[in-house]
Amino acid sequence: MELRDYWRIVQRRWMFILATIAVCLGIAALFTLNATPQYSSTARLFVSTSQSDTSQAYQGNLFATQRVSSYADLVGGRELAEVVGQRLDLDEDQISELPDRVAASVVPETVILSITATDPDARAAQSLAQAYVEELQDLIRELETPSGESRAPVKATVVDDASFNDNPVSPQPVRNYGLAGVLGLLLGLGIAVLREVLDNTVKTTEHATAAGKAPVLGSITFDGQAPKRPLVTSLEPHAPRVEAFRVLRTNMQFVDVDQAGGRVYVVSSSVPGEGKTTTSANLALTMAQTGQKVVVVEADLRRPRLALALGVDNTIGLTTVLVGKVSLDDALQDHDSGVTVLPSGAVPPNPSELLQSHAMEELLADLRSRFDLVIIDAPPLLPVTDAALIAAQADGALLIARHGKTTRDQLAHAVDRLEAVGARTVGLVLNMVPRRKGMGSYGYGYGYGYAPDVEVQPKKGRRGRTAEA
Repeated sequence: MELRDYWRIVQRRWMFILATIAVCLGIAALFTLNATPQYSSTARLFVSTSQSDTSQAYQGNLFATQRVSSYADLVGGRELAEVVGQRLDLDEDQISELPDRVAASVVPETVILSITATDPDARAAQSLAQAYVEELQDLIRELETPSGESRAPVKATVVDDASFNDNPVSPQPVRNYGLAGVLGLLLGLGIAVLREVLDNTVKTTEHATAAGKAPVLGSITFDGQAPKRPLVTSLEPHAPRVEAFRVLRTNMQFVDVDQAGGRVYVVSSSVPGEGKTTTSANLALTMAQTGQKVVVVEADLRRPRLALALGVDNTIGLTTVLVGKVSLDDALQDHDSGVTVLPSGAVPPNPSELLQSHAMEELLADLRSRFDLVIIDAPPLLPVTDAALIAAQADGALLIARHGKTTRDQLAHAVDRLEAVGARTVGLVLNMVPRRKGMGSYGYGYGYGYAPDVEVQPKKGRRGRTAEA
């Protein structure tokens, strides 16, 4: 991954990263506020030897330097803790905790030993440090005095009595919050990058083209009002979603340009919930605005939604025509937008058999002869075989992939379903693509493309209505 890839990840997941930082800061605040303040006190010993001449003094200094590290190790021992505990009148549990509350360190290249004691009480910490340094002084004298002699060759002198400091050494809010912020940032970035690497959903045209083996003909921007206002005819003429469907309409006009007669395309998706029905309806509406004769067929005989979206009667439709109860002319309904609608009709118990019947083949041929464009809203490809059966009789399929939800594997398997029956994928549509900064319109008349400089005369629809250019 390049640096710009990481920057794009930050742009896409900045809210998650900020949330991770906030969580870490919250944990740090909880720890800091609930932690018991600890105070420390430090005392120092100077270790020396008594030698008469310079040479012996040098040797004695080396001896003391070597010994002082051993004395530091004695501070953490049980024997010294017992002596200090008796001196301070502590119980057994308190004595057992002393080695964890006291630390000894040797100043590098010196014979100075520092003893630091910590305690929730500043005075107790001072008393503990003073007791340790004095008892260690006595213990050194006892250990270093040879048997039968009264004087030890090594002398430990207290050079600094235990200090008193009423400022707690812990917790340290600034340090805790700083470390929590850095940790939250690194953790958030790490998880964001990991999620991005493991994320197999379709988010770019490159992902869609590679998985679907077809070009992306359009990207429909996400609109939070789409559930309430699904049709583009209910939006402002230059709304981003309207402009996106115009781009899709333009690109669809370059598909099968040499084909004579009407074109028949199936609109489907990999799985439910990707917006195929809304895309079918809006594509038909925008195509009709150019003056083309367009019919949209509701071929999702399991969960029909198109008639409801367009507000037409679903009592009779595709199923009643296929079983011969009504004629095609009686089942077709004219929508106010100029689109002709063939609803699904009653939901049958055998959708697959109806859709691959000879009657369906004849129906598609009849629609092809009557209309310039036939758009078929079909069920998802992966759960059922209906869409593949219809696509085999059509000129191709337009697959809808939802940004951030449809996986590349799902899209690839959907294309395999089409190829298995000899159908082709004419193109892909990325749906619900988040709007990014700078994706808005560029002034009146400029959306996803440039408006023509010359005046365009409106065309007349097949019923004499003025169509939108």
